[in-house]
Amino acid sequence: MHKTDLEIANNASKKHIKDIAASLNIPEEALIVYGNDKAKINYDFLDSCKDKKDGKLILVTAISPTPAGEGKTTTSVGLVDGLCHIGKKAMVCLREPSLGPCFGMKGGAAGGGYAQVVPMTDINLHFTGDFHAIGAAHNLLSAIVDNHIHWENSLNIDPRRITWRRVVDMNDRSLRDITCGLGGTGNGIPRQSGFDITVASEIMAVFCLASDLEDLQERVGNIVVGYTRKQEPVKVSQLNAQGAITALLRDAFQPNLVQTLENNPAFMHGGPFANIAHGCNSVMATKSALKIADYVVTEAGFGADLGAEKFFDIKCRKAGLSPDAVVIVATTKALKMHGGVKKDDLKDENVQAIEDGCKNLERHIKNIAKFGVPVTVGINEYYTDTKEEHQAIIDFCKNLGVACKISSHWSDGGKGAADLASHVAELADSNSASFKTLYNDDMPLWEKTDHIAKNIYGASGIIADKKVRNKFKKLEEDGYGNYPICMAKTQYSFSTDPLLMGAPSGHEVPIREVRLCSGAEFIVVICGEIMTMPGLPRKPASENIGVDKNKDIEGLF
Repeated sequence: MHKTDLEIANNASKKHIKDIAASLNIPEEALIVYGNDKAKINYDFLDSCKDKKDGKLILVTAISPTPAGEGKTTTSVGLVDGLCHIGKKAMVCLREPSLGPCFGMKGGAAGGGYAQVVPMTDINLHFTGDFHAIGAAHNLLSAIVDNHIHWENSLNIDPRRITWRRVVDMNDRSLRDITCGLGGTGNGIPRQSGFDITVASEIMAVFCLASDLEDLQERVGNIVVGYTRKQEPVKVSQLNAQGAITALLRDAFQPNLVQTLENNPAFMHGGPFANIAHGCNSVMATKSALKIADYVVTEAGFGADLGAEKFFDIKCRKAGLSPDAVVIVATTKALKMHGGVKKDDLKDENVQAIEDGCKNLERHIKNIAKFGVPVTVGINEYYTDTKEEHQAIIDFCKNLGVACKISSHWSDGGKGAADLASHVAELADSNSASFKTLYNDDMPLWEKTDHIAKNIYGASGIIADKKVRNKFKKLEEDGYGNYPICMAKTQYSFSTDPLLMGAPSGHEVPIREVRLCSGAEFIVVICGEIMTMPGLPRKPASENIGVDKNKDIEGLF
């Protein structure tokens, strides 16, 4: 019987976090420790590294996700353990998990099997409090906006045109649309509003895209919270709230250091979702890691059509990053689902279904090629896989001119990823990358969105009603036309229909809403039925989570 992820994590032989830091030449005095196994790295040390040469940047992404699972985080951790196993100085940069999916359906985000970051329970729950700080900072701004309107409203903010919603780090569909300010004049101005999940917060986006604390404060000041009765934008700086918000974020903005099961270093910092936000860990963590390690592995959320595209077109564009290699993760189970096999039948060998499902993989491979970065495929091996299934994937990739490596990190840790790690290191060291974004800054916003839909999703184009089209025009008139696009779309399909698997083509992408994120400096385009506040499933994961008689947490996965 296989051990659960939690059992493996609880039996981990962890080193003191100061020893993990020492492996990166980070002195003990640079650590802000949280117990023995996690720490933040202080600003003084991070500032001292800015002139050092960058290491190689490797992105881990995946095929379109399925209920069968792909394992991007697991592979990211396994790849770093593999790189260290073959003698490379490497570390991984991951996002912090959200409580929403942890108690919902997806579970935690600390990897799996023998490719995990630890302490797993702490990471998946409160960790170092970063998400709480981000949520508090966001809601402080909400309170300041409503308070300004309550006390004379000198900026003439139109309560009907407030765009700043509240957030909570939980799946709570009842909060999607609310009415606040009820109960009399002392409780503020009644108005319609709502909540988003914290990972969709613009504060989270700013937190993850800011290059330093000064940049963070400037970006916060540029956030537009609503409009006046003359439809003029109102910024945070006009409310004089940027200082207080930055103060709440000051400590959280320092990257978190933890370790893998094999005692290799990992930064976990920030956590936007890729289906409703830009899906990458913080620029602060990634750029710092590049200064202290020779190889940095980072992950972008969900499939490459969402996470990788945003990593390239938003994070790399804004931070001046230039990736050296990309790994697309797949599993035989997920490929079989894309090939039409039902979840209950995935344990059975089905080479034909894998070949059919590889059409999804092919689309992602060809999409990555458009960004000029060399790519390889990593198969996250599962114990029910067969050699014939593996060979079918290898042959398919070979015909596309792409190497495919089978990696058993889930069961074997770093040594199981050694072959993948050797190839990825060779790919990164080849200096063959010629990175470019998918579109230029000066392309009109509507055309940028249409360009993504056609070139990444295989769509015939985008559609929207007049109100949405006018919003695109208004944003350009207001001076935001040079911003990149952050698509909010279902992660399960290239289309906006989550049930349409494989590699659909010729579909239309309906645009429901457009949101300005002037602090993060991108435009969120909401497609189809995607929600920025998820709901819990019929049987949420929370039903299996608890504390046992030994006071240990159980049921996390």
